Amino acid sequence: MSLAHDERLELADTMAKVGPDAPTLCGDWTVRDLAAHLVIRERRLDAAPGIFLPPLAGYTRRVQDSVAAGEWVGLVDDVRTGPPVWSPYKLLDAQINLGEMFVHHEDVRRADGSAPTPRELSAEMQTALWGLLGLLGRVAYRGAPVAVDVETPDGRRRTFGKKSASRRVALRGDPSELVLHAFGRDAVVLEFDGDQADVAAVKGLDRGV
Repeated sequence: MSLAHDERLELADTMAKVGPDAPTLCGDWTVRDLAAHLVIRERRLDAAPGIFLPPLAGYTRRVQDSVAAGEWVGLVDDVRTGPPVWSPYKLLDAQINLGEMFVHHEDVRRADGSAPTPRELSAEMQTALWGLLGLLGRVAYRGAPVAVDVETPDGRRRTFGKKSASRRVALRGDPSELVLHAFGRDAVVLEFDGDQADVAAVKGLDRGV
């Protein structure tokens, strides 16, 4: 089994534990809404394009609301079992779903308003997330007016944003926390270093991936 598969199982367990009406970090979505989003992404090929294409978003929203209104245990089971054999996500699950499952798991875990508490993740998981950050960072920080240096405690480093800029902002933390920030989440455990205005500019970027 893959890291993405293992993370999916943990996400489903957490969803079942907190219940359908618990909040998430995805705007006003509850855990039920988030579960429905994951299900239509993998099982409703007619509605999934609206996740990415605004002109189709209205239809996607209607389908998501319909799926969310279904029986809760079955909805969590659909998240747990993942994409069916006919879904393109089935073949590519290990490659494309690690970030999705990890970030949405943290969307559920960190939505209670308390200080975020990172999980103890394996070195293999952290390395996989660091690899994912290579692509995410280019997208998330493309609009940065400064160079954005992401650094881990063990010395790994990448630079995104305006690489030629003389001004720099450093983000320091575990790969898992850096990935969450690149995905647009602010409930993270990171150190920010740089001019106050530059740090504010990086924090204020539209980092949605």
